[in-house]
This record gives sequence, C-alpha cells and structure tokens, in this order.
Amino acid sequence: MMSERWVPQTEHEHAVMRVLTSIRAVSDAMERMHSGMKGDMDMNASDVAALRLLIIRERQGRSVSPRDIANHLRISTASTTKLLDRLAHSGHLERRPHPSDRRGLVVVLTEDARHAFFRVFGEKLRAMRAVAMEYDEAELAVIARFLDDLSGAMDPPG
Repeated sequence: MMSERWVPQTEHEHAVMRVLTSIRAVSDAMERMHSGMKGDMDMNASDVAALRLLIIRERQGRSVSPRDIANHLRISTASTTKLLDRLAHSGHLERRPHPSDRRGLVVVLTEDARHAFFRVFGEKLRAMRAVAMEYDEAELAVIARFLDDLSGAMDPPG
C-alpha cells in the first residue's frame, strides 16, 4: 500500500500524471454539471444518479428494476424505496409492472423528467459529443477502453 505521494520520475510517469490530472478536471466538471441539475430539478446527488441510470439504460433499450438502482447507487433496498417514492411523488419516474416477470417492477422516467433532464444537460451533452467527434474510431476505441478499465479499477471487487 502506498502512503507516500507519488512523484513521477520518467516521461511515461509524467504522461500518466497528466492523464490522471485531466481525469480529475473532468470529474470536477461533471460534479459542477450535476450540481446544476440538482438545483434546477430540486434533487439530491442520489436522485440525479438514479435519473442518469434511467436515461442511459433507456438509450440502451434496457429496463431498470429497483434492485438495479440499489446496486448502482450502492444503497439499501429501504433507501431505494424512499428514493423511488420521492422521485415518483415529484413526477420524475413511475413504477410499472415488469413486462415478463409478473412479480417484478421496472422504473421508467416520465416525459416531464426526460424533458427536464435534456433541458438541463442537452447543451452540455452536445458539447461533449462535439469534442468526441474530433477523434477517429481507433482513438475513441482506446479512450473507451481506458475509461472502462479505469472505472473497473475504482469499483470495489465483486
């Protein structure tokens, strides 16, 4: 375990430090962007994270269960129920019967929430997409692999 500050020595290590510094800057920018949504839509960080999950899964054509939200946010089922109750009451999502499992539920965004999400994030998402469009497919594949690997390194094992 490293308890001392890492000081890059080689050119490669300096390049690694530059990338990690840039990731921190992106993380800070994402936090500022999400803070804007929290204020505009009167939500806390978990609420925003749940809506982001719903948006992403919707675009992938995948349903979201209450358990998916609990796992994604790493919160208890009781906390998930409270979060879903709050977001349903505020008109941001609905619980519906699972299409193939009579015992299950899926969580879906309301049209109002979808419009509010894109009203708040639309311009930023377009700007992010414009940056990504400047890279070719091979570069984007490397960037995606790197970010996926980095996410995996930060997630707890299991």
